Amino acid sequence: MEALTLTEDQYRDAISLWEATGLTLPWNDPTADLLRAINGESSTVLGCTMHGDLVATAMVGHDGHRGWVYYLAVAPQKQGHGLGRLMMEACEQWLIERGAVKVHLMIRTTNEAVIGFYDGLGYELSDVQVRAKWLNGDGEAS
Repeated sequence: MEALTLTEDQYRDAISLWEATGLTLPWNDPTADLLRAINGESSTVLGCTMHGDLVATAMVGHDGHRGWVYYLAVAPQKQGHGLGRLMMEACEQWLIERGAVKVHLMIRTTNEAVIGFYDGLGYELSDVQVRAKWLNGDGEAS
């Protein structure tokens, strides 16, 4: 199994997977997020398939120094079988190949199971704050 860049015929499946795993919120447009990543010069969306079905995704990008990972999702019936680890390894490799020296990700503080997952991969709590400001005026704080 390997993580590859999503193909256009997988876009709807990716969004369905994000919805099924609770990654989408009313103020985030997953279609716009996916298209920005796929069409960006320094980002992409990786996916993993089993028997023709998309079972895992991760959005990855970088700013020239540090990388970011979003939308890491594994189909509920496939969780606990190493696909999340596979996707994170693929994201890290993608970033290394592009010269990024560090990777960041954001986890909702209420998502304790995911915090444990990332702890197991060696991700540490950083001594930084993530702050946000909506530029379009119609978002909500997340």
